[in-house]
Amino acid sequence: MSDPDSFDVVVVGTGFTGICALHRCQRAGWSVLGIEAGDGVGGTWYWNRYPGARCDVESVDYSYSFDGALQASWRWSENYATQPEIRSYLEHVTDRFGLRDLIVFGERVVAAHYDDRWVLTTDAGRRVRARFVIMATGSLSAPQVPDLPGLADFAGEVVLTAVWPERQVSFAGRRVGVIGTGSSALQLVPIVACDATELTVFQRTANYSIPVRVMPYSEQDQQQIQYNYSERRAKSWRAAAGTPHDSYPVSAHCLSPEEQREVLDASWQKGGVLFAKTFPDQNTDIRVNDLARAYVEEKIRSIVKDPSIAADLVPVDHPIGAKRICSDLGYYEVFNNDHVRLVNLRREPIKEVNARAIVTADREIELDLLIFATGFDAMTGALTRIELTGPRGDTITNLWRHGPFTYLGVAVPGMPNLFVLNGAGTPSVLANMALTAEQQVNWTIDLIAYCVTHGIDEVEPRADAARKWTDHVALVGGKTFMAQINSWYVGANIEGKPRAFLPYAGGFATYTQTCEAVAERGYDGFVLTRRSRTA
Repeated sequence: MSDPDSFDVVVVGTGFTGICALHRCQRAGWSVLGIEAGDGVGGTWYWNRYPGARCDVESVDYSYSFDGALQASWRWSENYATQPEIRSYLEHVTDRFGLRDLIVFGERVVAAHYDDRWVLTTDAGRRVRARFVIMATGSLSAPQVPDLPGLADFAGEVVLTAVWPERQVSFAGRRVGVIGTGSSALQLVPIVACDATELTVFQRTANYSIPVRVMPYSEQDQQQIQYNYSERRAKSWRAAAGTPHDSYPVSAHCLSPEEQREVLDASWQKGGVLFAKTFPDQNTDIRVNDLARAYVEEKIRSIVKDPSIAADLVPVDHPIGAKRICSDLGYYEVFNNDHVRLVNLRREPIKEVNARAIVTADREIELDLLIFATGFDAMTGALTRIELTGPRGDTITNLWRHGPFTYLGVAVPGMPNLFVLNGAGTPSVLANMALTAEQQVNWTIDLIAYCVTHGIDEVEPRADAARKWTDHVALVGGKTFMAQINSWYVGANIEGKPRAFLPYAGGFATYTQTCEAVAERGYDGFVLTRRSRTA
């Protein structure tokens, strides 16, 4: 096209999904532009650079599968990669395929409206046009900060795990407060405790965490990884979570108490989020879940010396795995230190913040550094914070006023030629997001290619197809414990957010098969429109 500000495809965001989308568009020979708010690629792994940030999916699985030479060109240093290594990997992929020159960095898309084509506007005033838009804006990329009275008056330093500064943040000799006890906090707290004079952890809701077993890869390991990669990938593509790991093959009901204990011991030794799938029915059968829950609670009480602190650290409001299990390196042990204290906000809520301290219902806790590890407006927030308007005046906030309304999670009625990847209505956060990104990019690019080949000007899902899919997502999720408790899985962490189970809980392999079947039937559920007539 002659217009330098007009593109076949604009990709918003350059995390795993965005980088993969840029590569596929480049291979297709289309004009493509990536727009990234950060000053480098990585998405979540660009912004979440707090000390201790680490993926809870094994490194060899949390990577692209589409290119054997790429797999051979990169060696992970350990089995669970840290943020700097994951970011370096994505930088490597970007440079290997020559994608950097396709990206505008340091600009955030603030608005997009459809008028024959999509017109996108950034916070720098840039305006670009696109025939198709791929929103790779991420599931966990819209930070949430509590509105605490007096926070603006705090004279100390304030940082967020979700947008951690690139400069070094010192903990040494400082009184540090961490608000939040989700995954980011549990990874960060043991590191802060090493240097801080005092550390106060403010906990509203206790979460289950399983120690992660981090091991460096030897040269022999590296050779074995490359040798087994094709088999490992094939198994991951057929799996419910996009990784090659399975639950124990039979229900706990079929085992003796001694055998149940052996299985739980083995799962504990594996560590991390894999404990959530120890038994195949652990997230649907409360009696099986109770076995796993009691086992972990016993572990917590054996680690934490003070029984009253241990009691506060044991979750009381949800089955284990109903919220994503955290992975840690010494979190519970931290509370055996005299300079570390736990404030249970259920019992002792925060009243206000003043210039030097957090004031609770019972006391004033002086701080030099306040860290918010308070999570995200998950799965929908990055999109609803954009002024997104379709051709008939539909806005995304209005279309989703009762919760996300999508077809297959990737397309929204009222928003033609726009695709939302790895978000609500897809396996996303319930699976290996590197592989789910690849699957959704492949499917979406194939759909765009179909439109280009067949002279289709607009592709938009039918409302009835979207309603059926949205109801299906709710039905499948409702069979699990995840939909039955308050968490970001249902939007409960954001005041006023409509409650709906956000990810697709039917499994990665099932989702992939469903998408493939839609494509094989000529993309049923979509309206494919030529300017002169409807296909």
